[in-house]
Amino acid sequence: MSRDQLVHDWVATHFPGQSVIITPASADASFRRYFRLAFPDGATRILMDAPPDKEDCRPFVKVAALLADAGLAAPRILEQDFDQGFLVLTDLGRIGYLEALQADPTLADALMRPVLDILVQWQSASRPGILPPYDQALLRRELDLFPEWFVGRHLGHALSDDEKAVIEFAFRFLIDSALAQPKVFVHRDFMPRNLMVVESAASLVPGILDFQDAVYGPIAYDVVSLFRDAFISWEEEQEIDWVVRYWEKARAAGLPVREDFGAFWREYELMGLQRHLKVLGIFCRLKYRDGKDKYIEDLPRFINYARKTASRYIALKPLLTLLDTFDGRSAEVGYTF
Repeated sequence: MSRDQLVHDWVATHFPGQSVIITPASADASFRRYFRLAFPDGATRILMDAPPDKEDCRPFVKVAALLADAGLAAPRILEQDFDQGFLVLTDLGRIGYLEALQADPTLADALMRPVLDILVQWQSASRPGILPPYDQALLRRELDLFPEWFVGRHLGHALSDDEKAVIEFAFRFLIDSALAQPKVFVHRDFMPRNLMVVESAASLVPGILDFQDAVYGPIAYDVVSLFRDAFISWEEEQEIDWVVRYWEKARAAGLPVREDFGAFWREYELMGLQRHLKVLGIFCRLKYRDGKDKYIEDLPRFINYARKTASRYIALKPLLTLLDTFDGRSAEVGYTF
């Protein structure tokens, strides 16, 4: 039986006697899919389809409970079927942050400032031993995607011993910085694409999606995910303004950010570089392994982020030179940075 047929049969079994209309709601970079279920009385629900041989719904359920405990707007679990890989969730609405920002960039400040408050609220709920650690092994596995999938598979380039040494030094530098940061709950994809404008709220309350990969790790990670995003970029003046506002709110809330903003900004940038190198690998893996071509269009954004950060730190100048080399090679495979 096809997965699509299983979705329809499951809905028919769990909502007998109701004419439920099933329409695609969204899909993400994993094997998960989301459908909107529209009921005759006008109510809607979201069905998560996560094939159990490829995805595990349990982390989603666990983190949803943590978000609820923190008083944040996230989908509530109405029904769960781990064996077949289905969850029925509350529907946070149809307006995503990314779509809203792209439709009217003048709304950026009004939309993004409330996100700072919910991020501080999420981090303030942190406690150790609840979520998996964002440890050295995980940071390294993520970084290794860059030479394997971006350099090796996408560019078709075999690294020399000298180039391998440059990458190894940069990776060690970034991992050491990440591990030295204070630790909090980390969403891991805290960006406009995973935020919703909650339509039923009397005031703007950002809803949070796609949180199943949450971990316990560096405090700057979600901040840089938000402002150096996969799908939308900001002028640096605006970015700094928002990061300063976050830092001030975090300090006021008693979160363990650095007392000196310059020190926090350095951690923020280096954490961003780790993420951007990882994402360059992930987006290429999505194309070449999973057949999802659309993400490759955003490689230039991430190479630009990476080069900008590498240019600011003496220890990363060899990496910058290497990235410039890859820049030329990437043009040869059809993507100009």
